[in-house]
Amino acid sequence: MHGTGEIERAALGVDAREGEQIEQLPEIFKKLREEHAAILVFVEASDAALLRRFSETRRPHPMGRDLPVREGIREERQRMEPIRRLADVTIDTTKFNVHELRQFVSQRFQNPDRRPLVVSVVSFGYRYGIPTDADLLFDVRFLPNPHFVPKLRKFSGKDPKVERYILSFPQTRVFLKKIESLLRFLIPHYITEGKSYLTIAFGCTGGRHRSVMMAEVIRKALARRGYTVKVVHRDLNKA
Repeated sequence: MHGTGEIERAALGVDAREGEQIEQLPEIFKKLREEHAAILVFVEASDAALLRRFSETRRPHPMGRDLPVREGIREERQRMEPIRRLADVTIDTTKFNVHELRQFVSQRFQNPDRRPLVVSVVSFGYRYGIPTDADLLFDVRFLPNPHFVPKLRKFSGKDPKVERYILSFPQTRVFLKKIESLLRFLIPHYITEGKSYLTIAFGCTGGRHRSVMMAEVIRKALARRGYTVKVVHRDLNKA
């Protein structure tokens, strides 16, 4: 807002609690867009994420206190579907925490020409199962295993000694170059397609050495290119 009292930008929020009036929104928005440069943003999440959030907050679904949460979610999706189809931007908050969502919205709408992407780099152990939410998954069990080097076994892939050991082998260095080249190609295309969250997973046997090292190296490489990156070592502290 400027000193003249003119509003430069404004946002209005609506949800399924508007009741039957929500059915009027598509027509209202079409008329609004005839006079203003307006965009419609639709925010959603998976059923599993919504059920978890309602469970954590112990709040009833706003569609009705007498409805089971799952049924409330289903009814809400049906009521909001015409608006979802009209949306210019759809944000899936399933993998965002509140801080990441705030950062994403701030970046996305402070600069309309930039489409931000949050990258999550995950290390894991195959013995504990494959991450179900991985978009890209790489098996690094072909790399030399520090577990079989007595002086390195007790350290994790975050330790410089372990990193130097794994990087001392030519296959590691070649693999890293190929992965970095692949990500340099893929990520801009993901951004163009409107993807907001990318999960890259590296797996070794136990999730303690090779996958951890790879995740850390790729995290640093992507951060140097200006991407918003977080790292998760899922199985690092498991026996």
